Amino acid sequence: MALRLDQETRVTVKVLHQKGVSQCEIARTMDVTEGAIRYHLRRQAAGAVDGRSLQEHRAAPWRAAIDAFLAARQGRRVNLAELHDWLTAEHSYAGSLRSIERYCAAHFERPKLRARRRVETPPGAQAQVDWAEFRAVIIGGEAVDLFAFDFALSFSRYGTLIWSLRKDQLAWHHVHNESFRRIGGVPATVRVDNEKTAVSRGAGAWGEINPDYRRYAVAVRFHVDACPARSPQCKGKVERRIRDQRRRCDPYVRPWDSLEELQAATDREQLLSARRRVCPATGTSVEEAFAIEQPHLAPLPILPEPFDLVGTRTVAIDCMIPFEGRAYSVPFVHVGQPVEVRGCAGRVQILAGGQIVAEHRRHTSERVVIDPRHFEGAASGRVLPPLPLGRMGRRLLEIQAMAPEKRPIDLYASLAEVAR
Repeated sequence: MALRLDQETRVTVKVLHQKGVSQCEIARTMDVTEGAIRYHLRRQAAGAVDGRSLQEHRAAPWRAAIDAFLAARQGRRVNLAELHDWLTAEHSYAGSLRSIERYCAAHFERPKLRARRRVETPPGAQAQVDWAEFRAVIIGGEAVDLFAFDFALSFSRYGTLIWSLRKDQLAWHHVHNESFRRIGGVPATVRVDNEKTAVSRGAGAWGEINPDYRRYAVAVRFHVDACPARSPQCKGKVERRIRDQRRRCDPYVRPWDSLEELQAATDREQLLSARRRVCPATGTSVEEAFAIEQPHLAPLPILPEPFDLVGTRTVAIDCMIPFEGRAYSVPFVHVGQPVEVRGCAGRVQILAGGQIVAEHRRHTSERVVIDPRHFEGAASGRVLPPLPLGRMGRRLLEIQAMAPEKRPIDLYASLAEVAR
């Protein structure tokens, strides 16, 4: 019985024979018997057709059901695995998924290709972000799982890589802060994947942005642009960077004493990489392209820190709000209005209209925390500023600012002199 050859091998045999190569040489080249070569050459000369191509497809009797299934989809893209499951459940189809694929390939036109539009974004318009995971990295003598937050500006391709031990909401905001600090500004939009820390439900343009992330984006002043589901090409710049970063910033090259040491080494490598790489949009180095893009970024605001406690307070007439057993001052223009107060790591941030309007140290020993600047400034359309300090108040502040050894010997006499 002659050896069965696949289509590619049969075509190769035919081409070699037409070029005058002997059957013996063809057999040695293809590593088959000479009888197999003679058999297939005779079939090709006789115009023989593979009998399997003349057989009826196993799915042919279900043509009406398949047509109905496709009509119900109204021209939308069809998942053949879904069609196979439906035929099996609803019409007792016993064939394989491969039989459905062969039937559809023979009886329906291949879907037209959709060309993709290549877009180069203008400076400052967009950044793309994504996570990468590195398991069992040696940090401080222990194997820990690390997450790398990759941030890339779409115009210049300048980026950052921030290491994190977690991927939760606080970590998500923290790595954004660190990236914005390193580039010294904020792009107009940030394109994200459909992580739950970014999109709490759904995906893409129809997804629901995570409420905490939305508040963060409003405070920092950028637009969240969620990618469509299963479309990595929509943030191809950062996807390419993640692949390259595994080679350039490999955390497995040696043990690290701390996460800070790894981050410092990564920051240095990012700067060196920016000098070596070429920006496609400008033809210059990425570092030079970033110098062009940086002025187009929005100014870096006071970045909202990751917080573990949040609440709403109404600013009292004395420009103070209560939080965690303490009273904190707020700019006087917000008197009588609700503000959002967040307990962050080491500080308390107060927001109005999505913007940070005050910031204080957290967990201080003082129970009343005041920033004198919050009582100064011009009147608003709704609130007049507090009355300015009198001579006595100003003198008290001056004495308070003095070093103890320079304060007046007779403090009360000094204050009485002011009061006259």
